[in-house]
Amino acid sequence: MRTLKLIWDFKGPDAELTAQHHLSHLHEYIKSHEVKAIASGVEQVNEVHHICFMAVKESDMPPVRDDLKPHRGQLWPEEIK
Repeated sequence: MRTLKLIWDFKGPDAELTAQHHLSHLHEYIKSHEVKAIASGVEQVNEVHHICFMAVKESDMPPVRDDLKPHRGQLWPEEIK
């Protein structure tokens, strides 16, 4: 079963703060919906672009995608060969 990284992009001077704030909402969602998240966090792409992400198994992805509408997704790094 593949692991997917669901990604929300934030750009601009407040991108890091916005991504951190979004992460707190992701954690609330994970807890309230009992999502089996593999990982979640914030990453810096560059000075004005940060992402917030959640990694889930492909089978757990559809309800998360439908509820939270990530901007994009990709294979979790360990899945890329």
